[in-house]
Amino acid sequence: MSYEKVAKAKSLKIGTKQTVKALERNKAQEIVLAADANPAISQIIVELANEKAVPITYVDSMRKLGKTCGIDVKAVAVAIISK
Repeated sequence: MSYEKVAKAKSLKIGTKQTVKALERNKAQEIVLAADANPAISQIIVELANEKAVPITYVDSMRKLGKTCGIDVKAVAVAIISK
């Protein structure tokens, strides 16, 4: 289900740095986070998303998340951007 949301989203920010920036700028509508990501990295995103009251959806694979976003590398997180 979450992979479908990412695939259908009109605007995404892919990767840890871009996701953090989207959260800081209050642009993120929802965060999709890979469950197999390094906890030290994902914790930063989780804390910021909770602070900003942005929902987080977990998916099982960084590799599949990256592929769903159309990139050839793994993705820890994706921010679905509000319109």
